[in-house]
Amino acid sequence: MGCSSVKQESLAPHGDVIPRWLTPRQKQRAFPVLQDMAIRYPMAVGLNKGHPVTKNVTAPKHSRRRGRLTKHSKFIRDTIREVCGFAPYERRAMELLKVSKDKRALKFIKKRIGTHIRAKRKREELSNVLAAMRKAAAKKE
Repeated sequence: MGCSSVKQESLAPHGDVIPRWLTPRQKQRAFPVLQDMAIRYPMAVGLNKGHPVTKNVTAPKHSRRRGRLTKHSKFIRDTIREVCGFAPYERRAMELLKVSKDKRALKFIKKRIGTHIRAKRKREELSNVLAAMRKAAAKKE
């Protein structure tokens, strides 16, 4: 005999087995007698069932901070950007963005970088740089 994959939660009053995968509403429809049981006996039923406890607030794991930008790494990247400027493909993408060719710029960057999400992030970064340059030019005049 093979073992069944459906776990038995409990037995209904008539001896029927209530499958665990049923939602509470489906259980109510399939076994209306269970509603009487909930009324008859003082048991906590529903989302808030069980003994009331205060939840432990734990500090987030150190491994969760991976990829977050620190002050130091931001400073270093800004310094490198200031010294080195933009790569040739970034300059070409900025030219495409200047003439409102956003989709073409995305395709071009994706071809150079490799992934769609990174290309979108790079396009957003370059468009922010262009906006900052425009703002600086407007402030000068």
